[in-house]
Amino acid sequence: MLHINDLTYRIGARLLLDHATVALPDGARAGLVGRNGTGKSTLLRILLGELAAESGGTMLPRGARIGTVEQEAPEGPQSLIGFVLDADTERRDLLAEAETATDPHRIAEIQTRLTDIGAHSAPSRAARILSGLGFDEAAQQRPLSSFSGGWRMRVALAAVLFAEPDVLLLDEPTNYLDLEGTLWLQSYLARYPRTVLIVSHDRDLLNTSVDTIVHLDRGKLTAYRGGYDAFERQRAEQQALQMKLKKKQDEQRRHMEAFVERFRYKATKARQAQSRLKALSRLQPIAAMVDEAVVPIRLSGPERQLAAPIIALEGASAGYEAGKPVIGDISLRIDPDDRIGLLGANGNGKSTLAKLLCRRLPVMNGRMKVSDKLTYGYFAQHQLDEINPDRSPYQLLRDMMEGETEARVRARAGALGFPGQKADTPARDLSGGEKARLLLGLATFHQPHLLILDEPTNHLDVDAREALVQAINEYTGAVILISHDKHLLETCVDRLWLVADGRVTPFDGDIDDYRQQVLQAAGQARRPARDGGASANDAGKERRRDTAERRVALQPMRDTIKAKEKRMADLEAGIAKLDAALAEPGLFEANPKRGADLARLRAEAERTLMRTEEEWLEASAALETAEQSESA
Repeated sequence: MLHINDLTYRIGARLLLDHATVALPDGARAGLVGRNGTGKSTLLRILLGELAAESGGTMLPRGARIGTVEQEAPEGPQSLIGFVLDADTERRDLLAEAETATDPHRIAEIQTRLTDIGAHSAPSRAARILSGLGFDEAAQQRPLSSFSGGWRMRVALAAVLFAEPDVLLLDEPTNYLDLEGTLWLQSYLARYPRTVLIVSHDRDLLNTSVDTIVHLDRGKLTAYRGGYDAFERQRAEQQALQMKLKKKQDEQRRHMEAFVERFRYKATKARQAQSRLKALSRLQPIAAMVDEAVVPIRLSGPERQLAAPIIALEGASAGYEAGKPVIGDISLRIDPDDRIGLLGANGNGKSTLAKLLCRRLPVMNGRMKVSDKLTYGYFAQHQLDEINPDRSPYQLLRDMMEGETEARVRARAGALGFPGQKADTPARDLSGGEKARLLLGLATFHQPHLLILDEPTNHLDVDAREALVQAINEYTGAVILISHDKHLLETCVDRLWLVADGRVTPFDGDIDDYRQQVLQAAGQARRPARDGGASANDAGKERRRDTAERRVALQPMRDTIKAKEKRMADLEAGIAKLDAALAEPGLFEANPKRGADLARLRAEAERTLMRTEEEWLEASAALETAEQSESA
């Protein structure tokens, strides 16, 4: 059992954990969730003994082994399989002792213990874990030093999974994985036989791999049974109940205060008034349980659509060395409103295809026809490290808005989620999620027709990922999406392309079909076949076609809402100008007719704004109803 008891921790004046308490039973698989910056990683470090709490503590069963992935990627000449096997230190030490032991009794003890811990089947188990995380048999024999940092972090994850600690602590374990590795890890963790605590913003992992959600909010820890969807439902119900109780208490308090105010100085009612004063002092206020608002993510789409197709590939190939294409024989097309997700393990060429589509790589063979006026927006994770650490969001936008007033530049920064002084924060002081939000805004600054997103969610929390889902679905151009986030792919794409074996081909299935294919390739059992005669491919095509048709059918309603929003913004700007004119000193004395005209115009604009707001509310409600009926 893992106990966190009355834990308090602060960084400077900032209180991260405020008498936080929670208990997890043996074998619990828990997801630790909360907004970025609330202290989730700090809590894991306290559990690991790397940080000392101000007060309170943690408690684990005596002798329990805690395992986590080290922050530094492992390196050296050792093979991958050797490094993973060495993670089981007991097995390693017993095998070493068995080489030199001479006492028959000790030799017997060693061999008995090796049998008990499954030492002889360990190499095959280590190989299965490495295979699930993307390393084939040949790669498992290569030295650690031959792999990049991201791949070596996968090896570190494989090592801690192989060691099977009694308490497994993982901090964003999918950040270094592709979709295939993420799907395998979800399946593995769902069957992990010991206690797990995972910090993650991957909604699908939190729904499939854990049975408890621990929510860190305002320094407190609260446990909820079930996955993330169940947590959201339970929390919404609690919020509704809390608000209802608070409203009732506020009404009770107002009634008591009114009685006291009216009768405290009357002799006949003084005793009752004093009684109510005491009751008021004992009335503990109920705090409103309201989540902080999520700043929306804005992706500026093209004002006008281009004719289809915007890109057509005919037998095209691309790569980085002449005569050595990474992908080839590509014959596909992209239309103005396509939503395409790229599948395939890392190293198969997804990023190469993305660079080809946005002309960062030339066509080696074949042809690529591109619309003359096509513009691109490109987002990739490595760009986060390329931002000049001394530049602020305001300065980056100023570079792109030469000749614009400071007010307009700051208004644009605010629209991207950097209002006021936040726009002047150097990039080095921005969180990973803030940098990602900034780069997404810069990538679509010029309203591109085609937006290519390569792993856009790594530094976004769950709520920000939902904001990204909404932004992509509202974006009016075409989208190419590379992501390990299954939820993002399921909710945003209509077509799937598989990049594998040097080819790019349409995948005639959905994400669940691909998941089964990945798990089968990793040696895991497939789910039972579907009843009826329809194949998985046909079912996947039907689902994606339905999604595309719904998006097209609802687009006029979204366009109406967008037009109303623009109209409201214009009216508000006009009213602000009229207010400034009406505030001129001596206006009505010097020119009473002009003053009267301006006042009349302002009243008309105010009435028009109110009417437009009502129309916008009606249209928004109609869209919400339509979306709910479609998803039902």
